[in-house]
Amino acid sequence: MHVLVATDGTLDITTASNFATALAGPDGKVTVLTVVEVPRAFLSDMRTQWGVAAGSGVLADDEYVETPAVPQPTSRSWPGDDALITRYLDDKREHYTEPLVSALVQMGVAAEGIVVESENVPKTILEQVDALDADVVVIGSHGQGLFQGLVGSTGTKVVRRSPKPVLLIHTPPG
Repeated sequence: MHVLVATDGTLDITTASNFATALAGPDGKVTVLTVVEVPRAFLSDMRTQWGVAAGSGVLADDEYVETPAVPQPTSRSWPGDDALITRYLDDKREHYTEPLVSALVQMGVAAEGIVVESENVPKTILEQVDALDADVVVIGSHGQGLFQGLVGSTGTKVVRRSPKPVLLIHTPPG
């Protein structure tokens, strides 16, 4: 069985790994997914609002170089955006998925962590259910009150729209 665990990093690792391990079974697989809301749009907005910082620019990961003496406008697709976004997404994958992936691997489960950039988190989680051919979704719920219940949290939206079974793990606030 293929289990998709969608997390923003707040799922209790012990609880989530125990449920995912039980659901996956001895020959199953777990994919731990984090969806990051539009870092590329954020970068573009910052660039539009404040312009490119004078003095340095990122042309590739870990490569910092001086900008020309005469500042030049940078297009939205300047070579550094992709490198910066890739690094940002890798950091989010490492921070949010790796602790759970490590716990699953220690329990003997085949597991991997992935991160996806998106403007619509619930929709992207559901797209990943199909793309990964997952059999079940595990997701957390923070239960942060009436307003979230009326509007619909990410967990609630996934539960309502998922074509596959969903295990909702309640994470109490605090």
